[in-house]
Amino acid sequence: MAYTELSSRSFHASPISLAPMVDKTDRDWRWIMRHITRCCLLYTEMITAPAVLRGNRSRLLGFSEREKPLALQLGWDEGALLAEACRIAEDYGYDEINLNCGCPSERVQRHEFGASLMANPSKTAKLLESMAKAVNLPVTVKHRIGIRSEKNHLSLESYEQLSRFVQIIADSGCRKFIVHARIADLDGLSPRENREIPPLQPGLVYRLKEDFPHLFIEINGGYRTPEAVDEALGRVDAVMIGRAALDNPWMLAEADRRWFKAVEPVPSRSDILAAALPYIIRRAEEGVPQGKLLAPIMNLFAGRPGARKWRRTLTELIASPSEDFTSGLENAIIHLDSWCHERH
Repeated sequence: MAYTELSSRSFHASPISLAPMVDKTDRDWRWIMRHITRCCLLYTEMITAPAVLRGNRSRLLGFSEREKPLALQLGWDEGALLAEACRIAEDYGYDEINLNCGCPSERVQRHEFGASLMANPSKTAKLLESMAKAVNLPVTVKHRIGIRSEKNHLSLESYEQLSRFVQIIADSGCRKFIVHARIADLDGLSPRENREIPPLQPGLVYRLKEDFPHLFIEINGGYRTPEAVDEALGRVDAVMIGRAALDNPWMLAEADRRWFKAVEPVPSRSDILAAALPYIIRRAEEGVPQGKLLAPIMNLFAGRPGARKWRRTLTELIASPSEDFTSGLENAIIHLDSWCHERH
């Protein structure tokens, strides 16, 4: 196979994407979200390269064509393993591959990938080069604005250090950077705390776009309203939405019209549930845990009358016997009119 230079490959210049989130953005969550937004770029949860090579590939990598455009996020610190994982991903039909340089978890730190890679931009660039030489897919990077660790004597928190990281990675041919606008604290904060405690500094990401106008700069972190997204899109190329898509998935219902100029009508929540019911039942029969199947629709009515009753009912269904699951879900949907008064 003839490979094109990474810098010449077309990546998905989607103005809105939905962030990779461990134990959240699996194929069942993506299936539901694709019924809410047809255009936003979706990501898998982070999957390590060894898991791709040695794990259950069908379970880890399988997806339906409906989920596309879809990017696979990989994590690891060995170029050969990442390259092989990329080859497998290309065979599965992914549209884009992303290298995780932002995860701060202790498990990830022990293997020196994720956010730890920001301490060694030259090594990270070589990893990206190995990945790019293995496939013809676009390869991108997701990282923080910096990292700190007193125990490891690390303090990479200045704009100059961030800019140097981006320059070295860009020299490898990478043209798309998703930047979480928080420092990653590697001294014991949990991943959740690292999403909340370090302050957001979007100004640093905006400055990156000013200094690297030829790169595609996408910002991530704290975007929970369409208005906030609009403001950011005036400064950078794209916005990645994370927890807001879990807490209020219906926030994305207008995404296609608002940010992609789509003309198709917005589906109703009733439409989503009508499509989801046979899918959820089929997947439950395939052995997928009930909790994982109900999680994507748990907050479908966030902020509306009856939302609490809906969540409570689904929570009870998670522990119900499998033989009662289908009828329980059907009854919950039937009672929505009385709970929510208006289902659109």
